[in-house]
Amino acid sequence: MASDHTKFLFRDLHPRVSIGTASDRYAGWLGQIYSRERFDGKISKRSKTVGGQTVTEELLPVESVQEYFQHFSILELDFTFYSLLLDEHSNPTPTHRVLETYRRNLKDADHIVLKVPQTIFAQKLWRGGKFAENPGYLNTEMFTEKFYAPATEVLGPTLQGFIFEQEYQAKKERSSTDLFVSALDRFFETIPRDERYHVEVRTEALLTNAYFQILEKHGIGQVLSHWTWLPPLRKQLSKASDRFFNVGKQAVIRLMTPIGMRYEEAYLKAFPFDKMVEGMMSPRMPEETAQVMIEAIEQDVRANVIINNRAGGNAPLIAQKVAERFIQSSKQ
Repeated sequence: MASDHTKFLFRDLHPRVSIGTASDRYAGWLGQIYSRERFDGKISKRSKTVGGQTVTEELLPVESVQEYFQHFSILELDFTFYSLLLDEHSNPTPTHRVLETYRRNLKDADHIVLKVPQTIFAQKLWRGGKFAENPGYLNTEMFTEKFYAPATEVLGPTLQGFIFEQEYQAKKERSSTDLFVSALDRFFETIPRDERYHVEVRTEALLTNAYFQILEKHGIGQVLSHWTWLPPLRKQLSKASDRFFNVGKQAVIRLMTPIGMRYEEAYLKAFPFDKMVEGMMSPRMPEETAQVMIEAIEQDVRANVIINNRAGGNAPLIAQKVAERFIQSSKQ
């Protein structure tokens, strides 16, 4: 299908560019990505409490991913962030079954990026109304047996990448950079070698030369994330001396929230994700994203851009702005 960003067709924007979104089944995208008549009567509802407010989300069935991939060439599935794929008895979890449903609706050429469960890569977890130390932090056996092995088995050739996301760490609770880096080194030394790994660290103080050396040593990508407390994308890349470390020649750029805006505020501003919210999106985000995309291409690296509704209200419309800016910048 030819590329035409004005019609939300992004698949063929450039041979080394993939544009997609974080999650996919939003009813707010009907008329943009999804056909209204196709999913009439198939929308489910669920309640969600964010920032003390309860909202009702409307979701399309998993089969809608077939239509999603007519528009985008990559999809980040983030529900895996909240659960392993196998339980303590090595039986499939509900998350595993949802992933199987996705696979039945995917073509081999469709590309999926999975978020690694927080029980593996978060130093602390929200438990009982407060953050507590995570006993499973960097547990190599848990990652390999309860997530990596079943994920690769279920998704096969559609599995494009793994995102290891680590939560923001306040200064008073932060471990030393040396301890952080050495722990990552041991973890990636022990788990299966794979060219699809990417790490997102949300604490700017941890983006040090020692950290980047570990990424380079193991061939792991630095996720460039447009997120609340991180510096702009271009600055994140410059901290790494403008290098892309992933041995598979892939880069992941995630547009998550406006800079300075917390998750709860961004979610409630963007909900129900059917339009852009005036003044919400960080003004320079599309331009900086396009700059990073071009830098990746110049280094023979594929730029995978993942867009969240919370970055401005509606991910397909944000994708249009990014594509527009990329096309303009490519001509300069």
